[in-house]
Amino acid sequence: MTSSSEHYGAPRGFADLGTAGEPEPFPGLKGYATLTPVEVQATASWIASLQLPDGLIPWYKGGHGDPWNHVEAAMALSVAGWTGEALRAFDWLRSNQHDDGSWCRYYLADGVEDPRRDPNVTAYVATGAWWHFLVTGDADFLEGIWEVVDRAITFALGMQLPSGAVAWSADPDGRRASSALLTSTSSIYHSVRAAVCIAGCLGYDRPDWELAAERIAEAVVESPESFTPKDRWAMDWYYPVLSGAVGGQAGRDRLDFRSGEFVMAGVGVRCVADQPWVTAAETAECAIAFDSVGLKSRGAELLSTTRHMREADGSYWTGCVHPECIRYPGGERTTYTAAAVLIAEHCLSGAGPASGLFRGETFPASYDAVETSDTTVET
Repeated sequence: MTSSSEHYGAPRGFADLGTAGEPEPFPGLKGYATLTPVEVQATASWIASLQLPDGLIPWYKGGHGDPWNHVEAAMALSVAGWTGEALRAFDWLRSNQHDDGSWCRYYLADGVEDPRRDPNVTAYVATGAWWHFLVTGDADFLEGIWEVVDRAITFALGMQLPSGAVAWSADPDGRRASSALLTSTSSIYHSVRAAVCIAGCLGYDRPDWELAAERIAEAVVESPESFTPKDRWAMDWYYPVLSGAVGGQAGRDRLDFRSGEFVMAGVGVRCVADQPWVTAAETAECAIAFDSVGLKSRGAELLSTTRHMREADGSYWTGCVHPECIRYPGGERTTYTAAAVLIAEHCLSGAGPASGLFRGETFPASYDAVETSDTTVET
């Protein structure tokens, strides 16, 4: 294990990812895979080793957990074949869901840490459930999780504001915030689309969800004033593309516009534009965003930069401070970071329907706000 005080040089030989256009595939990549099957299993095993007896997957040993990152970890376990552990994670969600369909923001092993409700955290169960079904083909699972998804999406959309954006949180007594966050609302858009697919697969009709998703996408694309300004943060840059709210050429243009601010060549994606703080999770998610609009080799090259944050046991450091690459925060290795890398790995190099989830291949295109039909750019 590497201590947080040790310094690492960045990997060499990567093209400048901060320029517009689509470079040739990085010659060090075999296809678009960046991990071997053995490495995938090592990372899944490490995630599973931190799962608590009740099924909760905390960020790190002794740390807290939240339902969004918990679902992310379950998705990684699913795609790596750790189905039993993934199902235990979904069982935890079922057991801890409130009557109104929500979950609290943060949990500890012995109870609730932060009782506020977050609609994005709540809605993400739909993305996780649809992913798990696409990976496993388990129709019984989908039927069994339906009520959880139905209540979660109903709660999240109940917090939609007149602008179409979704309030970022609510007090335990139901009083919702007056403001919305772009990353949160974009993620909710993707989750609602996944929920519509689940409903359709099970024979349920939810036209109100489709209309709500359309309004969310319109807010993301057309009403930037609806969101609290967070331009400093990378997630506000790439999440509208990752979620599918902004696709096609518009998505490529959005990614190109600020790549030079956020992408550090050969190192990864800064979590904020004005500091050299690179995180593996943001790097992996941004790689998926590039792939989602047809820039697969560019995404794969970016995903490869997570290598320098990987440990021999399959875990990943949350991030590093460049150029010394001091591990931070506090030398922390996190399950959600490892999960993001496994999910990105599958999206860029895997086979089967789940690999196309963030490319919109499992979604109907009828209510996209921005053109998304030309995502296949590379040949």
